[in-house]
Amino acid sequence: MGFLADAAWAWRSDDRCPRLVASTDPKEEGAHRVMPDPMIAYCGPAPVPDDIWARWNFDPLLLALLGLLALAIGRGRSSNARAGWAAIALMAVIFVSPLCALSSALFSARVLHHVLLFGVVAPLLALAFPVWRAGSPPLAVLVATSAVILWLWHAPGLYAWGLASIPAYLLMQVSLLGSAWLMWRAILSPATPSGTALVALVATIGQMGLLAALIVFARGPLYAVHLASTAPWGLDPLADQQLAGLLMWVPAILPYLGVGLWLAWSSLRRSEPAL
Repeated sequence: MGFLADAAWAWRSDDRCPRLVASTDPKEEGAHRVMPDPMIAYCGPAPVPDDIWARWNFDPLLLALLGLLALAIGRGRSSNARAGWAAIALMAVIFVSPLCALSSALFSARVLHHVLLFGVVAPLLALAFPVWRAGSPPLAVLVATSAVILWLWHAPGLYAWGLASIPAYLLMQVSLLGSAWLMWRAILSPATPSGTALVALVATIGQMGLLAALIVFARGPLYAVHLASTAPWGLDPLADQQLAGLLMWVPAILPYLGVGLWLAWSSLRRSEPAL
């Protein structure tokens, strides 16, 4: 537990620790209002249940990027248009819908956001844009890089820093998605032997499970930025953190497990002797 816990206490001891503060205005007593936290830069301050459905994100840059991706798919630049459209739809759910705002309030929503990004959007983009050139990094390097990036962004200090400014937030999202896309592209490449791809999937499931276990079994809340924003949603910070760990532990492995079973089945079918 030392990696996460030590980082958490180091971050909390800093006077710059970003935090949400419950309102003490008597007019709002019992309304579960939370004061806006300027440290949560991109998705905005933590919402409350009363205003969550008004918290859509229509960032022009984001919409332009999704539009360019849609244009590329519409012009036939994608190898699998269905996968490409599905990736765009899911990115809209992640970044445009109120899930973006909810991830400012709940660490569990943020983990769901990340799980969808690197576990579902990334393989869809790998199917849509599967270009694999000779000389690309070995799969083992891509798996290790993706794992290191995932662990770093879930260290409490770096996690809070990633929410503190828009450039840091964009770096978090681009590095998580980019490293996962490169890894999935190699796993799904016809040039990658099934056995090698299966080892990569098992290794990824293992390291995600270890990170999830550290989050679930931590003795106290690790992520200071969410300490005062979970109450309006009926959760205390530790319960929210445990839910986040469970999301990373169980649902997050399903895409990897599904692809692994598909690869194993395909390999067995190819090895069957012709009758």
